[in-house]
Amino acid sequence: MSEAATPITPPEPLQRRAVALVSGGLDSMLAVKVMQEQGIHVEGVNFFTGFCVEGHTHAIRKKDQDKNKRNNALWVAEKLGIKLHIVDISEEYKDVVLNPKHGYGANLNPCLDCKIFMVNQATLMLNKARELAGEKGFDFIVTGEVVGQRPKSQRKETMPIISSESGADDRLLRPLSARNLPETLPEREGWVDREQLFDFSGRNRKPQMALAKRFGLEEYAQPAGGCCFLTDESYSNKLADLWRARNERRYELDDIMLLKVGRHIRPARHYKLIISREEGENRFLEGYRYQFTSLTTASCPGPLALVDGKFESDDELRQAAAIVARYSKGRGDDQVVVEVKEPGGVAREVAVAPARPDQIPLAWNVG
Repeated sequence: MSEAATPITPPEPLQRRAVALVSGGLDSMLAVKVMQEQGIHVEGVNFFTGFCVEGHTHAIRKKDQDKNKRNNALWVAEKLGIKLHIVDISEEYKDVVLNPKHGYGANLNPCLDCKIFMVNQATLMLNKARELAGEKGFDFIVTGEVVGQRPKSQRKETMPIISSESGADDRLLRPLSARNLPETLPEREGWVDREQLFDFSGRNRKPQMALAKRFGLEEYAQPAGGCCFLTDESYSNKLADLWRARNERRYELDDIMLLKVGRHIRPARHYKLIISREEGENRFLEGYRYQFTSLTTASCPGPLALVDGKFESDDELRQAAAIVARYSKGRGDDQVVVEVKEPGGVAREVAVAPARPDQIPLAWNVG
């Protein structure tokens, strides 16, 4: 009597893996969830450029103290149960800002080049992970892009440009708009079901909100004002002013952080005052006193001001002190004593009459 054959257990199907660009907004959140619903293992990546809005001014300014201070990308990752890779690309990103191949949007926002760069960085991650981990690597890239939602970077004709110039090619899947676009590799190979993807388009966000409700996602970041300071006209004006003053297009991380805070007043091309508007900004600017000459009122409560540049005469120093005094509690006094401190700690005091409003021309206000 022969022994019964041992039944062969079929191998478990290979779970496909995707890396998703997670900004923290609703679209990227939904894109990840759509993939999870199809059994895809998703990990997120969030790139730090230095120009991100959330978590900076809201954490500094008292008037924003009631606003949400969470990092929305981390919050989304926790909500969806995915691993999030946060990658600092602030140095590499400079070339995107300074030399955008496809130009700027309404302000100094290089949106199309930015998206290409972000997807390219994700592609490098994908390729490196596949190289190092074989079957444990990533198979494709996911973004929350929606055709027609952004005037510069999310038009139907620019979608192929992003795929091609980033190097992702047909491994880039946009689940929310996929059925408006040509099939990608994950769809052709059957890793994902195209029929369970979506055909969202345009700037109307009602379809996304309805999908969020269907998924039981009741809380998500509201799309207000974008997530990048470069889309802001005032911020872009301050960055352009910085480049003009230096006679060259360059910046460091400290430069772009300081552009987010305070009043920026330029009485002369060779120097600018960054004047705090409240206690939170005072504390923030304190951290830069070792790098800049600073002015603060000694005879009454007032702001802290940093001098970006150098005074060419004592008259300029006194003029700057008078401007700082104008924004102090002693603005109505005959004289205010202002302390001028060099980065090395050497300090002296000057007594000045606070500047009148007509002595600070509107043209001096940057931004």
